[in-house]
Amino acid sequence: MSTIKYSPRLADKYKKEVVPALMKKFSYKTVMQAPKLEKICINRGVNGAVNDKKLIDVTIGELEQITGQKAVPTTSKKDISNFKLRKGMPIGARVTLRGEKMYEFLDRLVSVALPRVRDFKGISDKAFDGRGNYTLGVTEQIIFPEIDIDKVNKITGMDITFVTTAGTNEEAYELLKELGMPFKGAKKESN
Repeated sequence: MSTIKYSPRLADKYKKEVVPALMKKFSYKTVMQAPKLEKICINRGVNGAVNDKKLIDVTIGELEQITGQKAVPTTSKKDISNFKLRKGMPIGARVTLRGEKMYEFLDRLVSVALPRVRDFKGISDKAFDGRGNYTLGVTEQIIFPEIDIDKVNKITGMDITFVTTAGTNEEAYELLKELGMPFKGAKKESN
């Protein structure tokens, strides 16, 4: 009996459409030179976590719902007396996605979550770091359909960082644009 191997839609798109498009644009000599998405890191700081420890648990639960993967708490690195913060106190949560879950999350982000943002006109193409990584700030967690709006007691945002193997911002921009990221200046090509 043969088993059918599951492959995310965007992983297939990367192999069949994105790599050839990048090879053509940047004239790479081999397929291995084409940049690829390495991982997606989702980070969320929790305002008021010092006073209310339950906020961290709620944040971890929401990140796990959104990503389908276990989230870990982030802790403070030093004492800050003005904020009543001690070294090692939980102040946020993070998740790192790779492989199938990474492609699944990116697909849901591009096709479902981002279009739900109020007055959405595309994402900025200015948030590249010079080494081929892109960070996107999301202001509300309720854009993700996995989050039940009735159970949310505090609307908070998160940072989503796309780590690529691209060497330059231009290569990373083209990679993410080909994967479907709706950048502001990018024109939709019709087939």
